[in-house]
Amino acid sequence: MEPLVTRLRNREWRLTAQRRVIAETLAGEHVHLTADEVYERSRAVLPEVSRATVYNTLNELVGMGELLEMTHTDGRKRYDPNVEERHHHLVCVSCGRMLDVRADDPRLPEDQHHGFELLAVEVTFRARCPECVPAASTS
Repeated sequence: MEPLVTRLRNREWRLTAQRRVIAETLAGEHVHLTADEVYERSRAVLPEVSRATVYNTLNELVGMGELLEMTHTDGRKRYDPNVEERHHHLVCVSCGRMLDVRADDPRLPEDQHHGFELLAVEVTFRARCPECVPAASTS
């Protein structure tokens, strides 16, 4: 997966210091941060980043198709920079940890389309992560 900062440079998007820090905060695999987490991590690197700049930048990146905005099982919006690879999500129902997983897309049989035009498939696998399995079994 090409890093978000590289994709934005290739698009010749104006990368101010604030935008660069925000994009760098969203780097790596299995990144699914809330806007507040992006804000806190960005401020740790560049203290003058404002909350409004973070929210505006995230909204702009979603609009450009450079971030996926998704609602986590905890009800909060999270941002996923992995827009280039088809993937689903594996979510721990105890701690909320979320990972990208590559799995075959389920197929919806033609007779179940009910006239709808199918645009996308999103699958979330709900489970308990290794750290939460012992805690769940002892309670």
